[in-house]
Amino acid sequence: MNCLLRPVGRAHRARLEELTRATGRFREEEVATAVELLEESLAGDTDYRFVGAFDESRGEHLVGYACWGPTPGTAGTHDLYWIVVDEGRQGAGIGTQLLVEIEHGLRANGQRLVVVETSSRSDYAPTRAFYEKRGFTRAATIPAYYAPGDDLVIYTKDLTAKDQADGKLARAPS
Repeated sequence: MNCLLRPVGRAHRARLEELTRATGRFREEEVATAVELLEESLAGDTDYRFVGAFDESRGEHLVGYACWGPTPGTAGTHDLYWIVVDEGRQGAGIGTQLLVEIEHGLRANGQRLVVVETSSRSDYAPTRAFYEKRGFTRAATIPAYYAPGDDLVIYTKDLTAKDQADGKLARAPS
């Protein structure tokens, strides 16, 4: 399913909050953080950026979004904080569409590295597989970071690698 990609605006605040909460994976403070970062972004008070995926047939209906921003103190490194897609539309290519949009924009601006942090919990297995299938490399694991038995898993993607710059998606090893 192709969606229209464009910035997330104030009118989408409630839907962004609803989408984030509906995943069932984020704690309430994380949901609040996503909303707070959107508000800061819209006010121009931060470097966080948001792009939304909108259902073409329903106009302003937000079905997914991504949030990213430059990593302070680095040269050309960006953190990808969230890719959230409506549960009923997962697997339809919306997350990939959002990710490709972000990577294309970062490459066009000479940026070199994307960093993603996620959880080791079993309910995050599809999330880890998503990033691995799209050329991200598991770079580190910090045991019990989020909670006992819930490790921080860090992925990176080099945007300067030739196969990535040519627009090819790397495949995770079988």
